[in-house]
Amino acid sequence: MTTENASPEAVESTAHLDALGRHFGDLRDGTHGDAVSRQGKERLFHDAVALLDPYAREVLREFDREMLHGTGTLEATGVGRTPDGGLAALWTLSWPEQRDAGIQPITLMAHYGRGFHHPHLRGATVAEWPLNVFTREQAAAEVPTLRAIASADLHNLVFQRDFRIVPSVVAGRKGE
Repeated sequence: MTTENASPEAVESTAHLDALGRHFGDLRDGTHGDAVSRQGKERLFHDAVALLDPYAREVLREFDREMLHGTGTLEATGVGRTPDGGLAALWTLSWPEQRDAGIQPITLMAHYGRGFHHPHLRGATVAEWPLNVFTREQAAAEVPTLRAIASADLHNLVFQRDFRIVPSVVAGRKGE
């Protein structure tokens, strides 16, 4: 898919299709970016996490500001080994009501499971999305995906308990 002569709006609206195209191309070609070996793919995973980091933080800060009234705590783990020998990096946003409810925080996770062909994104309650990020522009284009994962995670966390875990919703209730 080419976006060289497209308007900025068209580029933005097709970024998710470009990411899927890279994902499917990797599957077809047996590669991840320019890497064929596990070691090369892990190097690219580390690079992708570094590229995504400011955007993941930005998205979670938006949720903290708008939904949690600034009561959230944002944490980022950096890349680490998982028990199965894969790699993972987490960005989490926790807040008092969520912790009191005993449920997971809003989570953005980049992970490269031991048996995976290439890395993926997910949330605490939201499953897989391909992670094929190799440039700063591609990382920035993932912001809508990160927002969607975080939105779905918050929705599912409310579903696990109730709306009272979201400060902005409780503050908006009449008579309280």
